Amino acid sequence: MGLRIGTIEVNTPLALGPMAGVTDLPFRLLCKEQGAGLLYTEMVSAKGVMYRNPNTAELIATEPTEQPIGLQLFGSDPSIMGEQAKVLEEKPFAFFDVNMGCPVPKVVNNGEGSALMKDPKLVHDIVYAMVRAQSKPVTVKIRKGFGGVESAVEVAKAAEDAGASMVAVHGRFREEYYAGRSDWGCIRRVKEAVKIPVIGSGDVTKAEDAAAMLRETGCDGVMIARAARGNPWIFAQCRAYLQNCAECAETNRTGQEPRLSDSETGKFMIAKPDDDELCDMVLRHARMACDFKGEFIAMKEMRSHVAWYFSGRPGSAGLRRAANEIATYEGLAELIAQWRESRTGFTE
Repeated sequence: MGLRIGTIEVNTPLALGPMAGVTDLPFRLLCKEQGAGLLYTEMVSAKGVMYRNPNTAELIATEPTEQPIGLQLFGSDPSIMGEQAKVLEEKPFAFFDVNMGCPVPKVVNNGEGSALMKDPKLVHDIVYAMVRAQSKPVTVKIRKGFGGVESAVEVAKAAEDAGASMVAVHGRFREEYYAGRSDWGCIRRVKEAVKIPVIGSGDVTKAEDAAAMLRETGCDGVMIARAARGNPWIFAQCRAYLQNCAECAETNRTGQEPRLSDSETGKFMIAKPDDDELCDMVLRHARMACDFKGEFIAMKEMRSHVAWYFSGRPGSAGLRRAANEIATYEGLAELIAQWRESRTGFTE
């Protein structure tokens, strides 16, 4: 149960998808501890690197325990993408990833992100430039297509021909953003068309979904993004479930009785965290964020994380409203202590 990207060995085929404003260093470390095998930075502008944007340093900060981690760049100029990959080659990243999936207008209107799905030739040129400029593997993250035109297979083949070592496929058109159902059939078609590893993305919200995606698409790995917000435990749950499924498949292959029947598999899944585990994780996340970014910025950003962590819990709406007024770590700790004592003491 693993994944190989060029010469890079990934021990678990579970990737934390890059999300702007979410997958910073503290959050990535928490997901890594829970079993994420592959990590990505938040997307970084190649032009921002070129012009030495002061925000870039924080975006590309990493720690050795994150390996293997990829630096995700976005841009549309092959020469700039290649040159900045070369500039960043000495940084401690295992590989470079090209964002070809971001759907937000300010990125797309510059011809970047998912706008690249319209131009397989440009995709080829970008990947080719980056591969030739430095020695680390180059991967791409794509969508189903743009403007209702499915181009994932053509784009994936263009990237492979240019030297890409892996492709991650989100089964939605740019215009769908994250609505509707992800087309896993698109992921399967890409997998059948290329020889490099394929990671599937879209609608994996629990362990059973990860197993189903691997089974239905034949992909080599699963990317989890939005479902990890407020839920780093999803990686531990998926890893345990996939290991049990693998053991069942192996015993079936050898003609022996399976260790776990379908009805029994659930007994071996990791349970969702209880209230105390949840509170401890939130406070640890907040402390790590304060140490990394400073208390003022960290606590503003933690408001969103608190909402994600407590979603569906008793009193979560009231706690979320109260958290929006918190400006210090001590204030957050007091708020969570109040919720921990009362559980339902916050009005909805």
